[in-house]
Amino acid sequence: MNFNLTEEQQALKELAKSFAQKEIQPQIASWEETETFPRHVFDKMGELGFNGMLVPGEYGGSELGRLTTALVLEELAICGMAVSGYLAVHNMTANCVATYGSKELRDRFLPSLATGEKLAAFALTEANAGSDAANLESTADRQGDQYLLNGNKIFITSGGEADVYLVMAKTDKSSGAKGISAFLVEKGAAGLEFGKKESKMGFNASPTREVIFNDCAVPASNLLGREGDGFRYAMHALDGGRINTAIVAIGLAQGALDEAASYARQRVQFGRPIASFQGIQFMLADMAMAVQQARLLVYYAASLMDENKPATAQAAMAKCAATDASMKVTTDAVQIFGGYGYTREYPVERLMREAKMGQIVEGTNQIQRLVIARDLLEKQL
Repeated sequence: MNFNLTEEQQALKELAKSFAQKEIQPQIASWEETETFPRHVFDKMGELGFNGMLVPGEYGGSELGRLTTALVLEELAICGMAVSGYLAVHNMTANCVATYGSKELRDRFLPSLATGEKLAAFALTEANAGSDAANLESTADRQGDQYLLNGNKIFITSGGEADVYLVMAKTDKSSGAKGISAFLVEKGAAGLEFGKKESKMGFNASPTREVIFNDCAVPASNLLGREGDGFRYAMHALDGGRINTAIVAIGLAQGALDEAASYARQRVQFGRPIASFQGIQFMLADMAMAVQQARLLVYYAASLMDENKPATAQAAMAKCAATDASMKVTTDAVQIFGGYGYTREYPVERLMREAKMGQIVEGTNQIQRLVIARDLLEKQL
């Protein structure tokens, strides 16, 4: 295996790092405090090609592949999760359209998604269909040349702000997962409504809302792929989504590690910097190992997907390991800061709050362990 990045990948990492330091770092704390959604940053990322990283070039996308996309998301996440988080969901949704959409749908939606003219959201989760995603209750009934959607989706990233929603709903209530289909629903459609913005522990610069469908009329041409294939599309999308979640968690953890190491060199106790004490050195060493171990798992899973090889278990491993590591590393960063780490004067308390979300979204880490165990045990049969 070659662990060296190409010149293009290194250049994109530097571009993302520079962008994050200029456009995100100075304002992220304020956006989080005031729960301000920085849509203008999304527009600027579109100019750099970050909004279409998994979209083919013929539709205006950057066509970077999974690994290179991960490199960009990691750099954007170092100062906080909000921007990289909603960007990851947007790219996951755009990739779904590119992979499964008809020529008509690709022509209609991909150019505007790639440039960032339109922001996309992924709508799968429901009150009774979280980890048990196949148990969703939203329905889509064919009425001539359109479908009428009914139901509620919860915890939708960019809910209310997004222009396009990839929605999973049942077209056949008697067929379980095989009765689920996928639709593209545009903001402004009759019968599409939004609930209140959720008040969250973190990730507050990215709105999370309930998305409500009351006889929402969707053109039949907005069906993604074929009826009954929606759940399969969603599961494949989540493989990529778990890689995205994992690398965002790694970026967050790297940011916390950087902050902790810098503070440890500056903070003086007993007449010398606390970085000179072995106890602190061991903490930092463990944090660095956790970040790098998880990063390599993410790179491996992303590389498998780039090679069109099965990667469900590897994506689950990457997501689980990376988000667990991020929670531990950010918590240890707060510990190194001591009392100051518990205050909002320094960013580590915010990074710790944001890290928790990674262990929940795109399938809880308990679900990831089930995915990993099933893959392992099936190979033994």
